[in-house]
Amino acid sequence: MISGTVLDANDDVIQGARVVLTGRSGAWEREMQSGPNGQFAFAALPAGSYKVTVTGKDMGTFVSLWLTLHPGEIRILSQVVLPVATATTNVEVNGNSQELKQELSEQQVQIAVDQRVWRVFPNFYSSYDWNAPPMEPKQKFQLAYRSMIDPMAFAGAAGVAGFEQFYNIFPGYGRGIAGYFKRYGAAYTNDFSARMLSSGVFATLFHQDPRYFYKGTGSFQSRAIYAVSCAFITRNDNGRRRPNYSHVLGVFASAALSNLYYPKDSRGLTLTLMNGAVETAGNSGTNIVREFILKGITSHAGGKN
Repeated sequence: MISGTVLDANDDVIQGARVVLTGRSGAWEREMQSGPNGQFAFAALPAGSYKVTVTGKDMGTFVSLWLTLHPGEIRILSQVVLPVATATTNVEVNGNSQELKQELSEQQVQIAVDQRVWRVFPNFYSSYDWNAPPMEPKQKFQLAYRSMIDPMAFAGAAGVAGFEQFYNIFPGYGRGIAGYFKRYGAAYTNDFSARMLSSGVFATLFHQDPRYFYKGTGSFQSRAIYAVSCAFITRNDNGRRRPNYSHVLGVFASAALSNLYYPKDSRGLTLTLMNGAVETAGNSGTNIVREFILKGITSHAGGKN
């Protein structure tokens, strides 16, 4: 159940205000009017995320944050106050707004780690909800670390090392099992540092969202351009599009660090530019796959079974 009381700026109750409850998908909606005591209540709701919008005659508009409702839970909206002039107000639910942000941020991490292609391969950094709340710094680091301790991260590094071993890339590592494990360590360290720097450190410093937001509409060309551009343009935590400083700086900083552990004869500016360019091109290619292929084969895409 979600309930509350509609008030004006003088704390007087408002009868007959229009109250609309909307599901996160946008396809689910209920509407009612506030009663004589300004009260409203939406009962028998399935578990999910909901938003409450309240409007009154000659009054402004109140819009709540997304409310996560668990089975059997009752959520009471406090301070549902309609302003005199049109405005949007964010409500504090069951505590202060920072606690709510933290709760929503943790929910975003759980949604991400549940997403797997064919229930095996992680699809952690795809978001299928354009209005998904941003992640707090702690959760950005948490998701980045979780993605790098996933078994598929180790398997991916093993595949890269095998390719480099077969074609004797970075010959300074040598051949044989010792050469393979050196290549494996370098490949995994590249991925780990790039992920932690771009999706954790720089995403926090620049207040940017490290996820890819699925477009899903428009022509093939417009979607492809959008997917590729997301390697260079991303969303800030406030929802605005900005240059993707976090990814670009993250991958090239990681590439610079690779000079510490690659063979001496392979180190230098060329190594830095090559590794940074490979990571950036790989991100663009991954975004194409995310946009056109992965949604249909990802379990729990967007938190849905």
